[in-house]
Amino acid sequence: MKVLEGFLSLGLLAVFFSSSNAKQQKFRIPVHQKSASAISYQKVWEKFRSQSEAERDEFLSGSFPVDFEWSVSSESFKVEGGWAEDGKGETIWDRFSHEGHVFDKQTTDLACDSYHKVDYDAYLLRGMMAPNYQFSISWARIFPTGHRESLVNEGVAYYDKMINTLLQSGIEPTVTLHHWDLPQALQDSGGWVNDSIVEAFKEFSDFCFSRYGDRVKTWITFGSPWVVSNLGYGTGEHPPSMKDPIIASYKVTHNVLKSHAEAWHIYNDNYRKLYSGKVGIALNSDWAEPKNPVSDQDVAAAERYLNFQLGWFAHPIFVDGDYPAVLKKQIEKKKGECGKELARLLVFTEAEKQRIRGTADFFGLHHYTSRLISESLGVCDAGPNNVGDFEAHTDPTWPSTASDQIQSVPWGLRRLLNYIYFEYTSITKVPIYITGNGMPTENYGDLLNDIQRVNYLKAYINEAMKAVRLDGVVIKRFTVQSLMDGFEGPQGYSQRFGLHYVNFEDPDRPRIPKASAYYYSKVIEHNGFAETPASSKMQINGNRIESTKLPSLPPSEVPSKSKVVWEKFSPQTKFERQLYHYGTFPEGFQWGVFSSAYQVEGGWNADGKGPSVWDTFTQKPGMIPNNVNGDVACDSYNKIDEDLYMLRALKLKTYRFSLSWSRIFPSGKKSSLNQKGVDYYNRLIDGLLANNITPMVTLYHWDLPQALQNINGWDNPELINIFNEYCDFCYATFGDRVKFWITFNEPQTIAWSGYGLGQIPPNVNQPGDAPYRVAHNLLKAHAQAYHTYDNKYRASQGGLVSISLNAEWAEPLDVNIPREVVAADRALQFQLGWFAHPIFKNGDYPDAMKWQVSNKSELQGLTESRLPSFTDEDKAFIQGTADVFCINTYTTKVVRHVTSILDVESYQTDQDVERDFPDGSENTAVYDQKTVSWGLRRLLNWLKEEYGDPEIYITGNGVATVPEMTVDDTDRIFFLKTYVDEALKAHNLDGVRLKGYIASSLMDSFEWLNGYYPSYGLHHVNFLLSNRPRTPKRSAHLLFDIIRNNGFPMPVEEEMLYGHFPEEFMWSTATAAYQIEGAWRTDGKGLSIWDKYAHTPSKIAKDDNGDIACDSYNRIADDVDNVKKLRVGHYRMSVAWPRIMPDGTNRKINEAGLNYYNRLVDALLAANIQPQVTLYHWDLPQALQDVGGWENETIVDRFRDYADVVFNSLGDRVKFWITLNEPLNVALAGYGHGTAAPGINSRPATAPYVVAHNLIKAHAEAWHLYNDKYRAKYGGLISITLNSDWAEPRNPYKQEDVDSAVRYLQFMLGWFAHPVFNGDYSDLMKDRIRERSLAAGRPQSRLPEFTPAEVARINGTHDYFGFNHYTSVLTHYLDYKDYEDYDADRGVGVVSDRTWLESGSFWLKVNPAGFRKILKFIKDEYGDPIVYITENGVSERGPIDLNDVPRIHYYNTYINQALKARLLDGVDIRGYTAWSLMDNVEWGAGFEERFGFFYVNRSDPSLPRIPKESVWSYAKIVSCNGFISPGESPHECQILEPEETNPAPPPGKELFLEVSGPDADTRNKKRPVEEHINLDKTDDF
Repeated sequence: MKVLEGFLSLGLLAVFFSSSNAKQQKFRIPVHQKSASAISYQKVWEKFRSQSEAERDEFLSGSFPVDFEWSVSSESFKVEGGWAEDGKGETIWDRFSHEGHVFDKQTTDLACDSYHKVDYDAYLLRGMMAPNYQFSISWARIFPTGHRESLVNEGVAYYDKMINTLLQSGIEPTVTLHHWDLPQALQDSGGWVNDSIVEAFKEFSDFCFSRYGDRVKTWITFGSPWVVSNLGYGTGEHPPSMKDPIIASYKVTHNVLKSHAEAWHIYNDNYRKLYSGKVGIALNSDWAEPKNPVSDQDVAAAERYLNFQLGWFAHPIFVDGDYPAVLKKQIEKKKGECGKELARLLVFTEAEKQRIRGTADFFGLHHYTSRLISESLGVCDAGPNNVGDFEAHTDPTWPSTASDQIQSVPWGLRRLLNYIYFEYTSITKVPIYITGNGMPTENYGDLLNDIQRVNYLKAYINEAMKAVRLDGVVIKRFTVQSLMDGFEGPQGYSQRFGLHYVNFEDPDRPRIPKASAYYYSKVIEHNGFAETPASSKMQINGNRIESTKLPSLPPSEVPSKSKVVWEKFSPQTKFERQLYHYGTFPEGFQWGVFSSAYQVEGGWNADGKGPSVWDTFTQKPGMIPNNVNGDVACDSYNKIDEDLYMLRALKLKTYRFSLSWSRIFPSGKKSSLNQKGVDYYNRLIDGLLANNITPMVTLYHWDLPQALQNINGWDNPELINIFNEYCDFCYATFGDRVKFWITFNEPQTIAWSGYGLGQIPPNVNQPGDAPYRVAHNLLKAHAQAYHTYDNKYRASQGGLVSISLNAEWAEPLDVNIPREVVAADRALQFQLGWFAHPIFKNGDYPDAMKWQVSNKSELQGLTESRLPSFTDEDKAFIQGTADVFCINTYTTKVVRHVTSILDVESYQTDQDVERDFPDGSENTAVYDQKTVSWGLRRLLNWLKEEYGDPEIYITGNGVATVPEMTVDDTDRIFFLKTYVDEALKAHNLDGVRLKGYIASSLMDSFEWLNGYYPSYGLHHVNFLLSNRPRTPKRSAHLLFDIIRNNGFPMPVEEEMLYGHFPEEFMWSTATAAYQIEGAWRTDGKGLSIWDKYAHTPSKIAKDDNGDIACDSYNRIADDVDNVKKLRVGHYRMSVAWPRIMPDGTNRKINEAGLNYYNRLVDALLAANIQPQVTLYHWDLPQALQDVGGWENETIVDRFRDYADVVFNSLGDRVKFWITLNEPLNVALAGYGHGTAAPGINSRPATAPYVVAHNLIKAHAEAWHLYNDKYRAKYGGLISITLNSDWAEPRNPYKQEDVDSAVRYLQFMLGWFAHPVFNGDYSDLMKDRIRERSLAAGRPQSRLPEFTPAEVARINGTHDYFGFNHYTSVLTHYLDYKDYEDYDADRGVGVVSDRTWLESGSFWLKVNPAGFRKILKFIKDEYGDPIVYITENGVSERGPIDLNDVPRIHYYNTYINQALKARLLDGVDIRGYTAWSLMDNVEWGAGFEERFGFFYVNRSDPSLPRIPKESVWSYAKIVSCNGFISPGESPHECQILEPEETNPAPPPGKELFLEVSGPDADTRNKKRPVEEHINLDKTDDF
């Protein structure tokens, strides 16, 4: 059996589903009274032994029974990765691979990264039309130790997500409880040889049934347990690498069988009635064929082979509860012959036999190959072959695979199925599920065109069908192993079993369908091998679409009355523009994607297609970069199935594509009809309809037949009738199925770029007149085609006809200047109105255009306008020739009036406008298409106002990315999230009748003049490979999610929670000494590093400084009075070290400085405001910096001395102390980047770490000083305040980005929090810096080490966790190569989500949900400490607006997230401090960035503090100690003093969440707390 052992080490196993129509087994299955194995085998042998080779291999056409089910499989350790993510325990396969036992030292650590890619895997299943997915649960991911007390909620949630995602996609899950990956903790106690594992597995099974059983209806207890017993504990080839074939191997089987039985009984007793599911086991077996067909000995040996492999497990379960008699007899026989024990087969008690037999609702079979078996006697060594007296062989004529242990022997499957039927299932009446079948291919060569696997599957599936159809074997399912390439046990990634290729060298782990994936999807579609699909969903006659002719509208004025759009939107603030809108489109909204014939089809001269103008153009050298062309493009002409796969996976409603005129009529005329071209489009249309996808067909997308261009193309009026002939044919041929027609795509581009600029074919460069003539003909051709449909086909076909126009939104340079508004109007009329005005208004060009071209023509000395005129008959014919308004749009321009030169006749100069991009527009791979999402909403509103409120379809909208951005297309993610949301705003907020959105484009394709650069696709196409593989990008998964949700429903995490903070909650506001005090040289104050830094040129914006700042040194009363206005009970302030100790030492105490702080503290207490004092907020005495500052270790003692003076002076009144504020910024900005005082950047590799080391020790000394000397006397609290952003992976589907988010937090927050709360730096930080230091040739780490005594002294030096937070970031891996500094050590790049609101600071983006998440992180990471939020706020810049709505919005949303953290997550938040009391010196930004509640008017020498509206908003929150539901009567806490005005609540938050509990307001309760336990779930995007 050595051959068999080797092949099974590949781990080729899977699991499958039960038929939904099968009768449920409520009681255990009936059993045989005794085995008839030999009889069963003889029956099969006699049935098939006389078959000729031709009879054996004859292909059977037809299909499986209608209730047959298809599946595809994977196993957890092979695909999941995430080996230590979120608390997962180590498995035996993790240990095995980490110990180097796998090919090329490969590991399971990342595998296919399916732990982060649930959506990616569901995409593959949808694309394949797989109705079932069989996967296994990682025991160690749920129970890391193998026992329930170690339950990890994140692991449980992962499988919840997987199951729910499958069901949402219409895919039934089949779950294997155990497929080889035992928790290492259980193995450490003996694993499957320890009898206690039966109870452990029982506990695990019970949990899985109870948690997932409401959704999972098919369960497999074990996948291929023979492999575990024999290879794991017998030969040791698999983990746990035990080599004990005599005892352990049989003990394992004994415990597996008992474990299986217990799991079955748990389900049968506790869950079957509740969930009506099925439980079975998946056993692996080869077929055993006698090597010598006339040898009775070989026949008997083959029968023993099956009993030693299959019967070992099947006989106890399916026959009589005990091992097969032949197995028991053979073992005893060998013991007698050899005089020693070769196998110790344990004995079941009668009770155990009763418990085991009948414990399966189906027989799961893993099968891959066959063996020739001969008798082999006389060997007295252990092992199944020797004990069984048989030897396994292969036939050299059998086709081989990548594994020398697997040969393709499809006929063996049929025989094995017959054997199982006779031996096990014919009497028990349980069905057989083929739970795993597949083969490996090599890891080289053509990895995608896996014809060998196609042939293998075709043959094996056909043999299964023969067993069903010809032999009457009851088989209900067929499962292909596996969904994708994965970790294949000891072979690692060197052998590939997947239907999808996975690139294990790419951190994105992209999945690409192989030829076998497309083949298997066809088998599923046809339910076997029938000529036609088994159950076509196609409706030949689609739904009729009612339409009414558009009314005639008066011509547009100059400027148009639609200028109301500018009047409405141009005054919007950036906050109003950016505020995200949550909501959904109406049911029936049409989501689709886009392509066009020349860009994707290829087959440029295939099957009689004629050349188009683009064929002619691109085949000339030098026309396109790199001389590429569309000859092959995406090869869609030969890849309909591949394209349908993508469309199915996206679950689209609509596919917009174009017909190639020259493919249907090679000469452009009907007389040249090419039937093969017609057949291609028929196949495509039928395929779409069969998958419930509506075809939206463009008749002309720029690829004019070259034969027609030879007669001057669109400059020839004859084309009007020729085009109509073509359209007429298309309506007649395809119109029974196509209900949405577009005559022309972007006719403005045809006219201007093709005949004016001459940039695109036909490359006519006549800018002054040809574009106008061509447009004239295009309009007439469109109208003619429309009327043909209207007159001949509409009544019978019931479709729509329109035209797709293109436009950039035109924003006036200054909406308050009429001439600029007229210019913007003119720009729109020349681009959009050129075609839209005749069709949608009055049949004629817009007056703005006629006037402009006429005047220009006259000024140029022409006798008539270069713009042709329509007759009244023409106008009547053209007006109203569109049933809906179709628009393609990509960008926005700012337009201003210019006076263009007259000596150039050009459509462009006729306009007298100049275009530029708005501020803040984002670059793309196409310079002229920057992203400006807010322009889309305005354009849609313009269409509504200008063209009589038509129904609108966005028929093209997308973004260009560089080809290097393959599958991780972050820019497209941002584009879709922002542009689709602007469309949603237009529909939901503005009443625009938007009916559909078509994304550009389905896949990367030939992008006209740019060739294959850039990329617009939702799918990456590798144009370097001849088979043009398509790989879904991340944006494809986002679009699927948008479609599934029909927009952007309000995320639960964004909903408002109404409730209250605890009664003693500490509300506060904050400032810092340098930022507000001024008086920089007053009363003996010493210089600080910020005094020097601010007086150094070019350090502070606009040369601002803190010399006067807010003059708070002289304004104590004013400041205290303003604090009172906020209703807070606390005020956070800092002490300026050089104000009380001018040289930083205690040699001289400046009593005047101390007196200032005494007066300030007293004034606060007199106002019933408790001071919160920060000892150090960055303003180090310059004298100390002159001797090294924080790099000099002596500063630790200096800081302790300073703290002693302050504690002694103020400690009797100050009960809340902060030692250091944001030490990270001191170390990194001050001594690393040099962007803050003292401005040092010469030692970035070491200085920040040395500074941080001293800061931490200084903090500890100050804490111990207070603890030892002052706490008993004064009873205050003291700690440190740390700052951190929240970090989320830029791509949450990517382990590399997930890891980067962890590093970001550990390097930012953990740098200081770990020592203070745990005693030392985190292992992650220590290991990473040490490794990079040693790699750079240093003898030791650049990160200093704490001595054991220092660790002990630092650990626990906190009374609370002081926390400053402002923003969030998206992180990704960034390789800094050999560079040495903090950023390189961290190895993280950061970006911001473009949906996050901006602020007055480039680094501060508004993401309230991140606040809650990082507070929960602090709770989980640092032992649930008491938390005081010591800073949180938002900045503004630019003109002052006292109605600071963005700040009100920020505080409402961020404080509400803190409330959620407190009430829903149990974070022990005791206080909240808003930054800041007033606008002040924002360090390097000077006075440009304003964070204050109070505006400080710096143009007035008295520096008056003027309250902003946020003062009253914050005061309400403070007074109410939280949030009062708007549904309640006004509470007294919401009523402010009469002179205080209340701002309207900011827009955008319409859904609210309430919570019950001791601190929550329970009136008008909307949802219980339990529904919000996952409010901190991250966004899937």
